[in-house]
Amino acid sequence: MTLDYLSNIERQQEILIFLNRQQRISVAEICEMFAVSEATARRDLEVLTEQNHLRRVHGGAISLRQAPPELPMLQREMEQAEEKKKIGLAAAHQVQDGETVFLGSGSTVLEAARILKDRSSLTVITNSLPVMNLLSGLSDISLIALGGMLRDSELSFIGHITEQALSEIRADKVIIGIHAIDLENGLTNDYLPETMTDRAILKCGREVIVVADHTKINSVSIAYLAPVESIHKFITDQNAPANFLSSLAEKGIIVITA
Repeated sequence: MTLDYLSNIERQQEILIFLNRQQRISVAEICEMFAVSEATARRDLEVLTEQNHLRRVHGGAISLRQAPPELPMLQREMEQAEEKKKIGLAAAHQVQDGETVFLGSGSTVLEAARILKDRSSLTVITNSLPVMNLLSGLSDISLIALGGMLRDSELSFIGHITEQALSEIRADKVIIGIHAIDLENGLTNDYLPETMTDRAILKCGREVIVVADHTKINSVSIAYLAPVESIHKFITDQNAPANFLSSLAEKGIIVITA
């Protein structure tokens, strides 16, 4: 059954409905579904690309999800809990004894901190209040806590004071979470005032490790942080889309699935 009676706008809306359900659509499928030419199908995809609804790939397009607003950090701990534990464990394994590591905010990074608290001879720098509470008083960990303006929902310190401190420190590794990641739109967050702090975090480490479960992939939020090429390793779970991970690997980024 074809839908050749639809207007351009209606057809494009139907394409989005199909794409949101199937995550991918081909030019051939559009031609068959709507009884239109390949040129018309490609024009529809170009219009939807310009509206930031999808990303073009060879022969069609894939869904480009808008990341939903992020819940407070303590509420997020229960979301994808098992995946986060595995990702945190894999991230902790990237850190060697004797190294200096920066741990960012967020529930996935906190899982890495729970593993690292039993390690020896580590220096940990953090702007995360839960990480500070977890690692304080441990004899084998030198803890450097960065102050600043407390973001209540994330329980992290951000802003000018934090960024000044970050400009004067260097870490062997940075482990940071991200709200959304997309090949073309890069790393994005949903809180504009935190963007400059996160950029300063990315600059303070020789190796940047981004941890994110599969729900953060192929999605975009409002605040641009950095291109995907700014990271060295990406750690995610087994449900991450294979084509996304292979594209990261093609860019020279080490991909680890936990």
